[in-house]
Amino acid sequence: MVWALKTGSEKTDFSKMDCAIFDFVAKMWENVGMFMSGFFFSGSSVAKLDDKGRFVLPQTMRYGLVEEGKCEFVIGLGLGGCLAIYRKSVIDQIVEKFKQNQHVAKFQKFFTLFFSTLHQTECDKIGRVAIPASLKSAIGINKEIVVAGVMDKIELWPKEVYDKNLRNLLDGHSPEMSLAKMTEEAFALLHHEAGNTSAASEKDASASAAMNPLYFESTPAKA
Repeated sequence: MVWALKTGSEKTDFSKMDCAIFDFVAKMWENVGMFMSGFFFSGSSVAKLDDKGRFVLPQTMRYGLVEEGKCEFVIGLGLGGCLAIYRKSVIDQIVEKFKQNQHVAKFQKFFTLFFSTLHQTECDKIGRVAIPASLKSAIGINKEIVVAGVMDKIELWPKEVYDKNLRNLLDGHSPEMSLAKMTEEAFALLHHEAGNTSAASEKDASASAAMNPLYFESTPAKA
C-alpha cells in the first residue's frame, strides 16, 4: 500500500519519502565514519545500569565508534581493572599484534581470558549498551559506572574505584607517582623523536604504563 498526502494539486508519496530518509541516514553514518578518522575519545560521565545490565552510552562516544557506516564495537577487559569498549578496527590491530606472540607460554592464560571474554555488540535504538554478566562480575560493577573516553577506547570503571583512584592521585596518595610527576612525564613524550634507542623506548613504555591515574591499585594507598 502506498500512502499519499494531497496538498493542493500535488501528492506526497510517503513510500518514496521513507526510502529517501533511509538513504539519507545511511549516508549520514557513512560520513560520520569518514570524519572520525582523526577522532579520539575523551571526557567522562556517570551512568546507572538497569536491571538488565544496560547503560546509555553518550551520543558523542557513539559517533566515535562508527566505522563503515555501522556503530558496532567490542567490549572486553581493559588495562588496570576496567572494561574497555574497542572500535572493531582497534581490535583487529590488537589481534594482529597478539598473533605474533600466540605461542609464548607466559601469555597463554592471558590470551584465553582476554579473547574468551570479548563481546561483540552494538547499541540499541536509544543508545543502550548491555554489559555481559561475566564482565560485570570480573571487575566488580554494581549499579554505577564511570564511562571514560581514553584516546582510542572507552573505559568502563566501577564508580567507587574510579573515585578512589582519582582522589588518591589528587591528594598525593597514589602509589605510582604524584600528579605533578605524572603530568611532567606525559608531556615529555611529546618531545621524543622516533629515533630513540631501545633502552629509552623501554623507559618510555614503563612511564606510560604508570601514567594512567585510574589504573586499579593492587595494594592499598598509604595515608
